Amino acid sequence: MKLDKNTLAQLAEHLENAELKAHDVTKITDDHPDMDWDDAYAIQDIIRARKEGRGHKTVGLKCGLTSYAKMKQMGVDTPVFGFVSDYMACAEGSDIKTSELIHPKVEAEICVVTKAPLKGPGCHVGAVMAAIDFVIPGVEIIDSRYRDFKFDLKSVIADNTSASRFVIGGRARRVEDLDLRTLGVVLEKNGQIVAMAAGAAVMGHPAAAIAALANHLGARGHEIPAGSFIMTGGVTEAIAVQAGDSVNVRFQDLGTVGMRFV
Repeated sequence: MKLDKNTLAQLAEHLENAELKAHDVTKITDDHPDMDWDDAYAIQDIIRARKEGRGHKTVGLKCGLTSYAKMKQMGVDTPVFGFVSDYMACAEGSDIKTSELIHPKVEAEICVVTKAPLKGPGCHVGAVMAAIDFVIPGVEIIDSRYRDFKFDLKSVIADNTSASRFVIGGRARRVEDLDLRTLGVVLEKNGQIVAMAAGAAVMGHPAAAIAALANHLGARGHEIPAGSFIMTGGVTEAIAVQAGDSVNVRFQDLGTVGMRFV
């Protein structure tokens, strides 16, 4: 690590305040070009501890920049990982307040809940498939705190991978009843199709993203506990939304997820 504890704490407060007060900031590597990957995840960990210290529960883990479309869109080639808190969960069909966000975008996500723990190193797709309890469809509303969505990978990791809101809907299905690689997704905004993809867009198989998460955590001495809710990353590219927009996502074999932005 390159940054001292005080600097890490100050950056965590800086980024979390930007999230909670819905104002943008410049990417933190502009002022701290020497920060490394451990610094970035340490800042994210402090943000998580700040939220939990105020009584919020961490309710899930998230994989980011896992789809080939998203990697190309953001000019990166490495997935990142973060978490979601209880207050970020929005009911299916609900109104999402854009006044609480900076520049939201939506992306369709194949989500799972586990029935067994997963631990790296050496976690692979087969182990993940055996550990999945059920699969559910979701939509993540990402909202980078960085001005004009301009950031590098270390900055976005520190910013908890742009976590903001998420919506779970549709219906849960047993993993053995699905083909996650070919599972089709159609994202509509205001009744118009704006993105289509299949599960294979996520690292070739959504379970590969979970294996990468387990291996990432294993390298840091942690594991994915049984009963974890995991968002495997955007299947489609992120689509910008604003007040007045409605979004509906159709998932093959999993139903639909919808919301409105007000």
